[in-house]
Amino acid sequence: MSIAVTYPEPDQAPEGPEKPTGSSHSLSDREIRDYSETDPLLRSSRSHRLHLDNDNDDHSSRSGHMPSESVRSMLLQILVPFLLAGIGTVSAGMLLDMVQYWDVFVNITEIFILVPSLLGLKGNLEMTLASRLSTAVNVGKITNPREMRNLVIGNLALKQVQATVLGFLAAIAACVLGWALTEELTVSHAAVLCCSSVVTAFTASLLQGILMVGVIIGSKKMGINPDNVATPIAASFGDLITLTILAFVGQGLYDCTGSYPYVSYLLCILLLCLIPVWVVVSCRHPESRKLLYTGWEPIITALFISSMGGLILDRTVSDPNLEGMVVYTPVINGIGGNLVAIQSSRIATYLHFRSVLGVLPTDARGNHCPCHTFCGKGPNQRSAQVLLLLVIPGHLIFIYVIHLIQSGHTALTPIFITLFLTAALLQVFLLLCIADWMVHCLWRVGRDPDTCSIPYLTALGDLLGTAFLALTFHLLFIIVEKGSDTGT
Repeated sequence: MSIAVTYPEPDQAPEGPEKPTGSSHSLSDREIRDYSETDPLLRSSRSHRLHLDNDNDDHSSRSGHMPSESVRSMLLQILVPFLLAGIGTVSAGMLLDMVQYWDVFVNITEIFILVPSLLGLKGNLEMTLASRLSTAVNVGKITNPREMRNLVIGNLALKQVQATVLGFLAAIAACVLGWALTEELTVSHAAVLCCSSVVTAFTASLLQGILMVGVIIGSKKMGINPDNVATPIAASFGDLITLTILAFVGQGLYDCTGSYPYVSYLLCILLLCLIPVWVVVSCRHPESRKLLYTGWEPIITALFISSMGGLILDRTVSDPNLEGMVVYTPVINGIGGNLVAIQSSRIATYLHFRSVLGVLPTDARGNHCPCHTFCGKGPNQRSAQVLLLLVIPGHLIFIYVIHLIQSGHTALTPIFITLFLTAALLQVFLLLCIADWMVHCLWRVGRDPDTCSIPYLTALGDLLGTAFLALTFHLLFIIVEKGSDTGT
């Protein structure tokens, strides 16, 4: 779960001639080099940065505009989205535990490699869309019906391009990794994987994109800050929607392999052929045209990192000694990713208030070790402490809910609870340390961490969560087996 951040507009725009802001607006080479993802949405952001550059004394005055919040206020604001996201991840885990016995999951086990990658699109696409549109709404860019239509259509078209490309790349990665390990993947099974991944990414992205637009516009009309509503809803329903579509589409295509084997090929080709259409629609709107040329590196890199977590899941799900791991995978991955996304957004907000992109504030310079991340009374240290303290009580609630509803494969013994909570705590601890280092590094090199950091961090959360969970179940099996051998 990422939290969209809105930045205050400058009190007074710089004097001098301004460039036209119509739909035919074009940027110079220098502007393109200095381009940031929020620039097309906040047309005054470049002048804001220039204003800050030309008046260094304004830094201190602007730092006073950053609202102070108590630990109690912070905890209450974080708790509701945290619980909403937890409900979504628990639901996704329950669903995955149920569908793992379907024919497509049993006979094409490489589909498990797709699961973390496709679920990760929520953080890569839905969260960034919610962040962009929430920012645009809060600064008044969606008050005019024409601007609203252009902004929504351009961003939805852009998201469909990204979702289709990432869905196809995720399927290719799953096929390559699966074949490298088993050398048993057939062409028909590869076609089912590719088509299932593309259809799932395309459909889930479209449905969630429309949902996000409706929630953001509706919440603004009701006087509710969309920053507080859009991202929790995306986190809550993203995993469940994506996994539902993947399961039903995959099973349907698998059933067609015998009688209608060409369906998978035709459907996949059809959706890939729609990419130029979405590109043309997106290019017609200046708000999304430039985004077509930026931002691919983080989401593609994050996709392959998540695929490594999917490979671990694929290798462990068929092991009878690790039965029960599947239901907890979306939970530990989702909760870790949501918590680190909050911290990443908060650090980025702090940097935006204290300095300009490319220049670190004085108090943010130096080595970013765990002591710097958690020790201290600064706002980032306090939020890291609060987020880390949420891990154990949050996971206790979620695993108990799974136990009550699922009557799961793994008994909630003290040994299992201790191992699971240790894995979850270590995962979030490492992610928060990495986030502190990564966000500051991205800021120092002039890259907006709001855009680049969350895909990397959520992907690392998938990889670490799946790896630690697999280790937990391995240790649990060893302990239980040793106990049975000794008769205890």
